[in-house]
Amino acid sequence: MSLYPKILIPLLTLMCSFNALSAEEKDLSEHQEWLKSKFAEQHKQLIPIVAVADILFACNKVNDQGYGGYSLDILITKMDKAQLAGKLSSCLGDESVSSERAINYGLLGCFSDQLNDLPANEKSERMTLVKKAINSLSLEEKKKSFTQCVTDQSISYLQ
Repeated sequence: MSLYPKILIPLLTLMCSFNALSAEEKDLSEHQEWLKSKFAEQHKQLIPIVAVADILFACNKVNDQGYGGYSLDILITKMDKAQLAGKLSSCLGDESVSSERAINYGLLGCFSDQLNDLPANEKSERMTLVKKAINSLSLEEKKKSFTQCVTDQSISYLQ
């Protein structure tokens, strides 16, 4: 009986914590499913707006188009869709929204938004890493990354 109590007590504690964790995970999963079903349509409609805003935000920043330095929040939540599309078309010129250059802008805009809570110097360092990572990806990988980033980013703009 000397070793068993020493082994059994931590083992039972561990097993109980697994059961509690499973219950928490189940509750979280149910809550996420509820959120998805409640906001699915709104999220679906928001994704293209966020994508266009991300591309415009970075394109404007890189090319200094003089659009007043709109924040992503303003572009996504306040600007009319037609005005947003017009400004993007003007900024991209002959480039397509699905071009590699536009996708690069989109990734920069999306990650810039995701890193907004960081101090300026840390955000700048991380954005340098993002730029390096973007340059090392294939177009397909960039498109997948942009899609995932925008999908995640859109959730924060649901109202």
